[in-house]
Amino acid sequence: MFDATTAQTSQSSIFVPPSPSGRRPALGVAANAGMAQTVASGEAVFIEGDPAENFYEVIRGTVRLHKLLPDGRRQITGFLSAGHLLGLSHANAYVYSAEAIGPVTVLCYPRARLDRLMDEVPGLARRLLVAASDELRQAQDQMLLLGRKTAAEKIASFLATLATLQGGAASEELELPMSRNDIADYLGLTMETVSRTLAKLKRDRLIALPTHTRVELLDRDRLEELAAGGLSPQC
Repeated sequence: MFDATTAQTSQSSIFVPPSPSGRRPALGVAANAGMAQTVASGEAVFIEGDPAENFYEVIRGTVRLHKLLPDGRRQITGFLSAGHLLGLSHANAYVYSAEAIGPVTVLCYPRARLDRLMDEVPGLARRLLVAASDELRQAQDQMLLLGRKTAAEKIASFLATLATLQGGAASEELELPMSRNDIADYLGLTMETVSRTLAKLKRDRLIALPTHTRVELLDRDRLEELAAGGLSPQC
């Protein structure tokens, strides 16, 4: 597990892009109250059920959030990259786990200092409210993805949303730092279904797959129409 006072250096065998150069901390001058830490690929920033003593801001890389079901299965609930906050909760324990996809840099903030920071840093309370609102919106989007969409619509929605987050409405390329298995656990599919659906979208010339971690959107209008339920591909 991630240690809030020391960096993880061990290597072991996520809804937005990694930031190769990093970004300025979203909490502004409050970043001075945070400690920069590096988390190795596959290591935990924190684990569900552990005491929620800190909250974090992603500075570089991508983090996946997940919960374990009673039968041991994993449900990924989101992917966060630079500028996003995680670990914010009124509960005394973390309600999900956060793990690094590739090397990740975070700022660690003690929760005990949060009230003082909100008094000292202009706009911090609003920034935290926006983060909480984003979590609620993502949870609602996740419910729609899991409950009402076909496999093809789920994959199309995931790709279209990721492209917008990475490069805006005109973006035609996107990076996939997460594995096919991660995508499957996020969308409530099997890894085989994810791979088969991506291959079908490629054959239909909606996308191209130049590498395992990069996707080109060849026909974004049709992809977004599929995501909205307006197309019915045989996959």
